[in-house]
Amino acid sequence: MRINVIIAKYQGVMQVKNEWLPIGSVVILKGGNKPLMIYGRKQFNSRTGHEFDYVACFYPEGNLSADYNIFFNKEDIDKVLFKGYECELEFELRKMLK
Repeated sequence: MRINVIIAKYQGVMQVKNEWLPIGSVVILKGGNKPLMIYGRKQFNSRTGHEFDYVACFYPEGNLSADYNIFFNKEDIDKVLFKGYECELEFELRKMLK
C-alpha cells in the first residue's frame, strides 16, 4: 500500500505528512527555530538505544560531530523549508523503508 502524500503550501513553506523526506531536505522542528538538514533515515541513536525516523545536522553549518546529531521522528517536523533531491533510486529506497 502506497502512503498518501499530503502537501499544503502556506506562505511558501511546505508541510509534508505521511511521507519519507529525501536526504538533503531542510526542516524546522516543532518548538524550534533553527533549520536542520536531514542526512539519514531509520537511524539508531546508540546513546539512548532508540530508533528514530531521521538524523539531521544544523543548516547551514553541516555535520560538526556526533555531539551535534539531532534525532527526531516525522511527527516532530513543523515545516519543510526545502525538499531534497528525488529520483527513481529514492523512490525504490522508500519502498524498503516501509
